Amino acid sequence: MGRSESGRPDPDALLRHAAQEGRGRLKIFLGAAPGVGKTYEMLSDGAVQRAEGRDVVVGVVETHGRAETEALLRGQEIIPRRAVPYEGHVLYEMDLDVVLERAPQLVLVDELAHTNTSGSRHAKRFQDVEELLAAGIDVYSTLNIQHIESLNDVVASFTRVRVRETVPDSILDMAEIEVVDIPPDELIARLKAGKVYLPREATRALTHFFSKSNLSALRELALRRAAQAVDAQMLDHVRALGVGGTWAASERIVVALSEQPGADGLVRAAKRIADALHAPWTAVFIETSRAQCFGEDEHRRIAAVMNLATQLGGVVATVPATSIVDGLKAYLTDARATQLIVGKSKRSRWFELRHGSVVDRVVRETPGVAVHVLPLEAPPTRNDRPHIRSPWGSRSGYAWTTAMVAGITAIASGLFHVLDLGNVTLLYLLPVMVAATLFGLRTGLFAGIASSLAYNFFFLPPTGTLTVSNPENVISIIVLLGVAIATSQLTARVRAQADIASSSARTNAALAGFLRRLTPLGDPIELGRAICEDVARLFGLRTVLLVPHGGELSLQAASGKGYDLETMELAAAQWAFDTGAPAGKGSGTLAASDWYFQPLRAGDKTLGVLGLAKEDGGDPLRADQLPLLTGLVDQAALALERLRLEEEMRDVDAVRTRDRLRQALLSSVSHDLRTPLTAVIAAADQLDHGATPDLIATIKAESARLNRFVANLLDMARVEAGALKLNIEATDLSDAVTSAAHDARRPLEGHPLRLDVPPDLPLVRVDPQLLHHCLLNLLDNAGRYGDPGTEIVIEGRHLFGHLRLAVLDQGPGLPPGREAEVFETFRRLEGSDRIVGGTGLGLAIVKAFAEAMGMSVEARNRDDRSGASFALIFPASLIVRDVAQESVS
Repeated sequence: MGRSESGRPDPDALLRHAAQEGRGRLKIFLGAAPGVGKTYEMLSDGAVQRAEGRDVVVGVVETHGRAETEALLRGQEIIPRRAVPYEGHVLYEMDLDVVLERAPQLVLVDELAHTNTSGSRHAKRFQDVEELLAAGIDVYSTLNIQHIESLNDVVASFTRVRVRETVPDSILDMAEIEVVDIPPDELIARLKAGKVYLPREATRALTHFFSKSNLSALRELALRRAAQAVDAQMLDHVRALGVGGTWAASERIVVALSEQPGADGLVRAAKRIADALHAPWTAVFIETSRAQCFGEDEHRRIAAVMNLATQLGGVVATVPATSIVDGLKAYLTDARATQLIVGKSKRSRWFELRHGSVVDRVVRETPGVAVHVLPLEAPPTRNDRPHIRSPWGSRSGYAWTTAMVAGITAIASGLFHVLDLGNVTLLYLLPVMVAATLFGLRTGLFAGIASSLAYNFFFLPPTGTLTVSNPENVISIIVLLGVAIATSQLTARVRAQADIASSSARTNAALAGFLRRLTPLGDPIELGRAICEDVARLFGLRTVLLVPHGGELSLQAASGKGYDLETMELAAAQWAFDTGAPAGKGSGTLAASDWYFQPLRAGDKTLGVLGLAKEDGGDPLRADQLPLLTGLVDQAALALERLRLEEEMRDVDAVRTRDRLRQALLSSVSHDLRTPLTAVIAAADQLDHGATPDLIATIKAESARLNRFVANLLDMARVEAGALKLNIEATDLSDAVTSAAHDARRPLEGHPLRLDVPPDLPLVRVDPQLLHHCLLNLLDNAGRYGDPGTEIVIEGRHLFGHLRLAVLDQGPGLPPGREAEVFETFRRLEGSDRIVGGTGLGLAIVKAFAEAMGMSVEARNRDDRSGASFALIFPASLIVRDVAQESVS
């Protein structure tokens, strides 16, 4: 077992392995269908572990009345299940807390895809298992292939049965898998013998789910999915260790793309081979310095081939490298590929003698990979050959090189009497290195030859000729030429590597800057605008972002104005959204469109479509730009998915709030509303025997109390629904306080009330009715929590920059550090042992009404004595400075 070429472990794989430290291990007994013996096998393995001295318990096991399974449970330590009431019945679930407290080494948990009863800590049993694993407990569990999320649709397509309980594929990726397999005929025999279902259920199952064809297909899926999981785990393991080699438990196919005609045939061949082997495949383009010489036709051809690979379901990658062979070798090693598909075009023998054969080198230098060599179309004739920028360098480069050689010659001629001949030779290395660095390898070679000729002509006797009289000078010329050639090659190679590193750095910087700009944005419109503007800036294109709205795609953002999409463009965008594949100009679908549309996908969901177009109507992208665009699109899709999830969480919170409101309403109806109703009914009964003033007062007071409870519930519903309407006007606080004190006589019965509100307080711009409600709720709260017979004070103060109106009681006060919690909906903080009624809505309504009017609220304990102080804070913006002007307005 050798090391990888780099000899270094993969950092990501090491981090994943490090994350598993301290966690329990999961083993899944995977079956093709019910009845194959998964639970029996799990219990048998558990018994073996227990016999070897491990601490094993049974968390939950479903025997389904099978005698063989029940026999294995005898003698096992079984954790009692937890009873959960549900819709008038009692259901039993695994007691997760007891298992965690018991902390065994291994726990057996049957039916991993099971949905827990409502009210359990986790909605799914696999989430219970994740918590056990996080606690360092090993888990054995069972699962059928139809319960795997990614295979749910596939199984339903041929069994006509769709299961609702699924497990994410990530659970299988981290688990050790043991396939429990029996032949279909044997399983059918077990079914007929009543060992799987009851006779009536077994007869129905045999005609539907348990047909031999279905069981054979399910069996193949189970074996294949287990092989994929093993392959992924093995690949991650060898990457973490930095081990070289293919190490394939299943086939992995790579097709090498090129700019030559016929490359699309390679992609289709890769698709056919991958489908036959049920293997993943990748289309890779090796980007070398030669790609910088491509013209528009070559870039367009590469882009089309990459789009074709994407449409056929392959993964596309672009790898920068100094040579095609080195790039392919590095990618094959990293991907642990088992098969490579390359194309070989017809070249002359003289061409292969001069440049060698890439295909031959790949075959020789990748011994662990099966190489499929397919013929490509004949290269175009000279007349039909598309224009490619010359790889021999530019004229300006040769001109500058000639000038540098002439300059060095002039300098050496001036210093010839000072320098010896050897130092003159060294001077001629300068133009060689500069030319190779600035203009490439061939220009550097030209500089080496020109320097040798100039050195011979001007400095070696007989000067003025190319004749060399001294044989030692011949060696000097050869050494100079050799050093010049070697220096040119090394310098050119360093330059090529620097160009690749610079390109990668620019790509990474663009992705990092793009992500940094998108991360803080929380508004969909701003996010869409940022996506369009950044993509337009990076590629110099027009961009639009289309998102679904009302069943159709609509324009959410654009990099400019006036981007009207015609029918063809909208059809291409819709096709890209529906299929999840690129469409439009430069792709293989609806290419007559002027726009290229790239879907934004997160997981298996398409969130929108990004459109790109050139001002002059040309192809929007070159092949070398596709990797950067793919990265930007992935980041944009994640940002859109983040906003979607945040919106869903807000909806979930709203649903939870409505549920709490409904529960509070039921509580109020059953208790708080019933109490005044009982008093009203009792007083009304007494009216039959002659009314008294006390009874009439009781009816009125309790009716008013009932009215306040109903008003609180309705007000809270208005706040939650956002239907609160304000009627703002200038209000005198003295009048408001007096009116509230009059209406709160019944709640304040037994409490002296003192009004400490100066009559010269300024008017405030508020809704008088909402302010009245706030004061009534504050006084009612003070009456309920204040000690009997103690004084309640309403205090108004005009402070610097604001006005403060407070209600002070003399009760137990508020728990220190939790003062702000009293304004939360349905929250009640008892300050003493006595029982105080209420739903916890009054103070929440005060806070909601106050904030709606632009005020704030404050709760704290009194400084002068025991008790609480609840204050309404009126900011300066609500205080009326000029009464005359206010009355006019």
